[in-house]
Amino acid sequence: MVSKRHVSSRKRLLLWGIIAAAAASSSAQDTSATQELSRDSSVTSSLTVLPSGAHSHQKGSPSETDSANEAARAYKQALATLTTFTALPSSRAFETHHQFSWHTGNSILSSFLPNPQGQGPLGSAVRIAIKLRHQSWLPRFLSSRLPQDSGRRRSDEELSGRAIKVMDLLQHAADLGHSDALFALGKISLLPPTSHFIEDSMLAYKSFETHAALTGNATSQSYLAFFHATGYQNVAQVDQAKAQLYYTFAAHGEDKAALMALGYRYWTGIGVVENCDRAVEWYSAAAEQAMSQFLSGPPGGRTLPLTPTRLSDLVGGVYGPGASVASTGLNGQRPAIKAARARAAGETWEDVLEYYIFNADRGETDFAFRLGKIFYHGSIYHAPGGMASGGEGVGRVPRDFERALYYFESIARQVWPNDSGDVLGRRDENSPVALAAPAAGYLGRMYLRGEGVRMDLRLAKLWFERGAAYGDKECHNGLGIIWRDGLIEGRKDSKKYLAHFTVAAGQDLAEAQVNLGKHHYQRGDIKSAISYFEAALRHGSPFEAYYYLAEIQFAQMKMLPNALKAGACSMATSFYKVVAERGSWEEDLIRDGEEAWETGTPSGRRLALLRWWIAAERGFEIGQNNMAFILDQDKSMLRRAGFANFFPSNDTARLALTQWTRSAAQNNVDALVKVGDYYYQGLGVPDEPENVRWEKAAGYYRSAADTQVSALAMWNLGWMYEHGYGVVQDFYLAKRHYDIALETNVEAYLPVTLSLFRLHARSLWRTLTRREGGLSLWSSNEPSSESFGDQISGHAQKELDEGPTATGGGSAVPTETDEDLLVDDDGLWYMGKAREEFNRRMRDAAAPPRDDEDPIQWARDRRNAELDRDSDLGPEDMFDAALRGGHRGPGGGLNDDGDEFVETMVLVVLCLIVSLLLYIRGRWVERLRREEQRQMEQRDGRDDGLFPPPGDPARDDWAVPR
Repeated sequence: MVSKRHVSSRKRLLLWGIIAAAAASSSAQDTSATQELSRDSSVTSSLTVLPSGAHSHQKGSPSETDSANEAARAYKQALATLTTFTALPSSRAFETHHQFSWHTGNSILSSFLPNPQGQGPLGSAVRIAIKLRHQSWLPRFLSSRLPQDSGRRRSDEELSGRAIKVMDLLQHAADLGHSDALFALGKISLLPPTSHFIEDSMLAYKSFETHAALTGNATSQSYLAFFHATGYQNVAQVDQAKAQLYYTFAAHGEDKAALMALGYRYWTGIGVVENCDRAVEWYSAAAEQAMSQFLSGPPGGRTLPLTPTRLSDLVGGVYGPGASVASTGLNGQRPAIKAARARAAGETWEDVLEYYIFNADRGETDFAFRLGKIFYHGSIYHAPGGMASGGEGVGRVPRDFERALYYFESIARQVWPNDSGDVLGRRDENSPVALAAPAAGYLGRMYLRGEGVRMDLRLAKLWFERGAAYGDKECHNGLGIIWRDGLIEGRKDSKKYLAHFTVAAGQDLAEAQVNLGKHHYQRGDIKSAISYFEAALRHGSPFEAYYYLAEIQFAQMKMLPNALKAGACSMATSFYKVVAERGSWEEDLIRDGEEAWETGTPSGRRLALLRWWIAAERGFEIGQNNMAFILDQDKSMLRRAGFANFFPSNDTARLALTQWTRSAAQNNVDALVKVGDYYYQGLGVPDEPENVRWEKAAGYYRSAADTQVSALAMWNLGWMYEHGYGVVQDFYLAKRHYDIALETNVEAYLPVTLSLFRLHARSLWRTLTRREGGLSLWSSNEPSSESFGDQISGHAQKELDEGPTATGGGSAVPTETDEDLLVDDDGLWYMGKAREEFNRRMRDAAAPPRDDEDPIQWARDRRNAELDRDSDLGPEDMFDAALRGGHRGPGGGLNDDGDEFVETMVLVVLCLIVSLLLYIRGRWVERLRREEQRQMEQRDGRDDGLFPPPGDPARDDWAVPR
């Protein structure tokens, strides 16, 4: 009996222990979930980070205390549930499958399973199997046996239920007075983190309004300003004065978004009188916040976000490839345009990585090095300027420091097998020293910053010394950072770090030139600092150089008289704006909009449009361009995207015209031509006579043609001069613009040729009818040339100064005054001229060297070279081989001009021979036809009249002697 009672008591103790352990585990999970939430993306971080004093509960009666505890519990539970959404990849959150994930867990069995992200034939086989699973032609019984994505195991019904739970808990906590829950409710209602949440702009506005009234939160005031500035979904009436008031309150609360919005409004005169002095003050405050966030990172600063991409660039520009400025000339070499061509050819980043991994696994060192760079930067395309410049957003791939470390070490270990302190390593002929030195630079940077590995400054210094022994510029720059900041035992050595920075800067490394510029700037040597910062800009510095040049211009502006400081103010504002927009670590609306747009779902694209609209109000040119491109009625993208709140109408065109105008004001030439198209077609413009609209359109076309880069603008202007629309009809000016369009872009050959043929035909008819104004085919009596700017009529010039204005409707367009042009004592000034003059001043210097070519084209060339090398007889198509340079002389061209003449004569002789053969064949066929006809007549025995029939002896008397 005693034993049974003892056993029972032990069971009870064991049961209580299990319950206690479960409770502790649950508490630990809640704590870890809250910690994970604080480290998560911008959605959850913005919900948890609020100004001090924003959330407070006063101790009062027991009922009030119970309500406060209940509100805190509901809010905490809502955040814990929300982490189940934010823990998913963004691609999964918006229902896309362009990336795959594989999780085998931490079990012992997982070490024996093939990993799709691993190396070797097994990893390649698994990756191919995962790709096959998405093919429609694969039989169902086979596709069901292939590995499935782990994210797909959660049903949409379950996630939708959790979304409802989150909103209900937040609403419950907000009703009980929890201010943080009120802000979270507004943020999720306006910008849903996943497609399982329902957008409710009215609830978002009320939540932000209540939260701002209770706490004075700057972020809530900034969102309220957006509602009043745009009238989004008719939630609030368009009121630019109230929007300006909310933005001002939020800016004084140090909200970066409001600082940028106010700077942009004062810079362009939206809702306020244009004032560059006020604009530079607001933008300088926003840039200072971005710079502080950059310096808060590891040695060398935080990793810059990937560069954003215009939506129109992915299709070759606003007018398509060849016709758009974005894809012609030097712009055709931009990564966005290269990526657009690759996508049009059906190539995906997964295919590119698969090809790179396959060759790297075969021991190809150059492929391994490029793979390491791709995984380190998180992009197929890395930006010029070195490691610190980041990558291009158009080639975004999952960033993987572990795989980058693997590939860099696989190269470096061939020269330095161990970390014994050997600097020179093995220098035999088979060692890839040429790639081992830059690989050592990447390894040193990773150990210096703790990227993918534990921070180890001594090991970082060792790798830097190894690469510097072979003259690698990144290694010299890394050693300079170590000696400048005294990272090892606090020892600083100015001579050593200046020597290392000088060596790296001599090899045109932008980061080293910035470091030297900062050294001279801190010593007060402004002239030397400017030279180094400008050199860094030429070689691809995307952040720090802009900030310090803006600081210098801002300081000089304060010392100049009012009549002379316009140029310095405009340059400082432009550079501060670049820094504030690039330093978007907390909230990257452009990137989040790109990810939402790529899903292809209606909810994702609506969210992308909203994010770009918010960014456009803050002055992001890419946001303005993307939004205008979506709303453009010519593309009919509204119907295809499934927007419920926007449809093709004059109000929508008015909103698109406003965004095109703002984008054009930031030096986007294609957008400027688009504004002219809207006035020519009468889209989104006030009701006025056609001649007035055409006159304004011609003014915009002239402004675009003055840039000498838009062949389309020149062709449009030539067409208007030919027909006399908006300008005085002048065939000579029409021909001049047609000719300049062809000189600007050779791809305009066909339309220009047809237009010139039509122009000469019209001119000939005018001459035959004895009317004046026709072109002379025998003499060049064209009137003297006149600059395009002098031809702008007064009305069109006024329109360029003011821009389009419209009010009312759900698509609010604020009144803009002097948006495009600024006039000072220095002459004609327009927005973006400061950066344009600066770039023109630097254009004489050498072009920034790129670290390597286009990764896609480089892979194609390597593949073609392998095919040619593996073939015994060479290329199958000799013409194709000739085009690739296989049968050409030095320099890739023909040996001399005589070869071209010989080829031409050979072609002429061949044509003559073919013509002769065709003539002979025709004569021969004609002869055979006559013989056949004569024989048929003889068989028919027709009456020959007086001529004796065949066989009659008298027939010989009729013979004609020859």
